[in-house]
Amino acid sequence: MRAVTVQPKVKGSVRCEEVPEPDPSTGSVLVEAVAVGVCGTDVEIAQGRYGWAPEGHDRLVLGHESLGRVVDPGSSNLSKGDLVVGIVRRPDPVPCPSCAVGEWDMCRNGRYTERGIKSIDGFMSQQWRIEPDYVTVLDPSLGLLGVLLEPTTVVTKAWEQVGAVGSRAFWEPRTCLVTGAGPIGLLAAMVGVQRGLEVHVLDQVDSGPKPELVKALGATYHHGSALDVGFDPDVVIECTGVAQVIADVMRAVGSGGVVALTGVGSGGRTTGLKLADVATEMVLQNNVIVGSVNANRRHFYKAAHELTRADRDWLARLVTRRVPPERIAEALVKQPDDIKVVVDFTAG
Repeated sequence: MRAVTVQPKVKGSVRCEEVPEPDPSTGSVLVEAVAVGVCGTDVEIAQGRYGWAPEGHDRLVLGHESLGRVVDPGSSNLSKGDLVVGIVRRPDPVPCPSCAVGEWDMCRNGRYTERGIKSIDGFMSQQWRIEPDYVTVLDPSLGLLGVLLEPTTVVTKAWEQVGAVGSRAFWEPRTCLVTGAGPIGLLAAMVGVQRGLEVHVLDQVDSGPKPELVKALGATYHHGSALDVGFDPDVVIECTGVAQVIADVMRAVGSGGVVALTGVGSGGRTTGLKLADVATEMVLQNNVIVGSVNANRRHFYKAAHELTRADRDWLARLVTRRVPPERIAEALVKQPDDIKVVVDFTAG
């Protein structure tokens, strides 16, 4: 069968090749791939920056944003033809206290594994197997748009974290600023609108599909700095990982507000930031910064409901390119108007 594989930590080693059928020992549920989303993590693994192959193997099957249809449900409660997405992370073998209660996204010792990233083959193959407990069933009306579930889980968890922090005191948030209008940012804005907040999205471009998508949500688009948006947001969902943007939102968030960091960047310099002064201001305003990464089963379940509620035409506009696995190199190179690129296993 066809699969997209990579030799971790070797730049330029990505290729589409023939690999053996998935071993039944890796999961009793057999799934036929429909599509796999491409994100920055995949690009970084392809660039040789990190990634870990399964034990005893040199290559890793790429891809963690899955979508497939059940071919053989095995002994599970699934049915043949179910539209499904695989959960990415697996608990560590110790397990740590968080993994022991099913919150492997909060793993404390770092010994977790992840499909397509760390020590387990991913979903970018014609067929894949999975354990029944790590399958999320989607509303069949979502079709290809179900490939957006995994990135939606990231923002679902972030919003959950915001709510948990906010519950420390009486808090009625009204305004939200999302920084970054990539797929994560746009999905974060979508969830914010679903929650009834006044949502604003900040990005660096002033034309193209991003401003239009934000407007179609009923949200407000800004480009430039978070310090210039004209209001003090109650909630900030930061989706860029850019140092200067993070510095700006720390100063821009309103009194009693919460900043959720979801973007993982590569550092960078900041200007106009005196950290001790910012820390003092945050203390005096009762602000909180919380980091949020990955998702557990609960977030996949909630995100599936959020996707189902979303406008299908709007979601469809997020998928800007569909590329067959044989052209994986094209999928890994970002184009100016790209939002979400998917590897389409139904093509051809």
